Amino acid sequence: MAVINRVAEFTPEIAGWRQHLHRNPELLFDLAGTSAFVAEKLREFGCDIVETGIGQSGVVAVIRGRSGSSRRRIGLRADMDALPIEEIGEAGYRSQVPGKMHACGHDGHTAMLLGAARYLAETRNFDGEAVLVFQPAEEGANGARAMLDDGLMERFGIQEIYGMHNLPGMEVGRFAVRAGPVMAAADTFRITLNGKGAHAAMPHMGRDPIVAACHLVTALQSIVSRDVDSLDRAVVSVGRISAGDAFNVIPHSAEILGTVRTFSAQVQDLVEKRLPEIACPIAAAFGSQAEAAYSREVPAMINRPEQAALLERVASGIVGEDNVVTDMPAMMGAEDFAEMLNARPGAYLFVGNGDSAALHHPAYDFSDDAIPYGVSLWARLVETAMPAGGGRP
Repeated sequence: MAVINRVAEFTPEIAGWRQHLHRNPELLFDLAGTSAFVAEKLREFGCDIVETGIGQSGVVAVIRGRSGSSRRRIGLRADMDALPIEEIGEAGYRSQVPGKMHACGHDGHTAMLLGAARYLAETRNFDGEAVLVFQPAEEGANGARAMLDDGLMERFGIQEIYGMHNLPGMEVGRFAVRAGPVMAAADTFRITLNGKGAHAAMPHMGRDPIVAACHLVTALQSIVSRDVDSLDRAVVSVGRISAGDAFNVIPHSAEILGTVRTFSAQVQDLVEKRLPEIACPIAAAFGSQAEAAYSREVPAMINRPEQAALLERVASGIVGEDNVVTDMPAMMGAEDFAEMLNARPGAYLFVGNGDSAALHHPAYDFSDDAIPYGVSLWARLVETAMPAGGGRP
């Protein structure tokens, strides 16, 4: 296949870009060096439009095909930010920034989309416009929403949008895509328990919020086991309990922070409703008061069937049907690309990263062997979705 052969010729160069990004990780929206590097490469490739500062530090490029008669515009998205993790790997390109590393493969995602930009700008074997979206702040600050609030879809006329993520544990040279739910909605909750402080040797003089908090953590698990339909999926997890400053003092208050993962709005509504219904009576039973706050952070990511089928067909053309997984179960992790899929039809797939450490692990590293597969997928997707000469794929 012409795409794969051409991409293979400059894969070592793409790997060099990836390793440069890996050496120089930046966090969330603070991506001055990363954004500048991406924009410089895009201009060097001859992209028709390159705009920076979208969603604070995002970069968007437009590449026009040989003809624009179809008036189609397909968006491809990669994330750029790293994580606040100290790297323990020994690669020659390991992070040069203490306490920061690309532990989720965003360096690889960015490099692969840059590789696709180079190929598409060189060949332009499609009819329409490819819109390449380099997003900041995927790791917990909803950079997707920031770009949408900055008019991403409207400014660049995006009609469909696609995303890709590497997957440790799946062999290099394989893809995974499914229609319907892919990743869960991620919400957060905060429960504050206000009691009465006292000396730890005289607990009867106070109202211990820590005891109430311990009972509450156990009771919250009944939401999934007893309130949510057993055919639905949900997670309620407490990640932090904060209380007190000394071993011999009962504090006045305690705070519980946690996350909720769901796939449907009905289950999301149920969990939000049940949190204060459980927290307030339990707090009262121990002479305390409870206040519950619930925040909906990232929606569930749902692949549209038509776009998921297109990704499956394109991936099969690159690696063969036997190397495209279509029955992978939905994950309870979350991804802010879901915001973009709520704004436009689209789909999200995974590319194999081989036998690497897990995502967000200090020993993780993106596999450069995956680069030609990801770049070829992006290039063939554009050529297939917007075929030269017009028409539908």
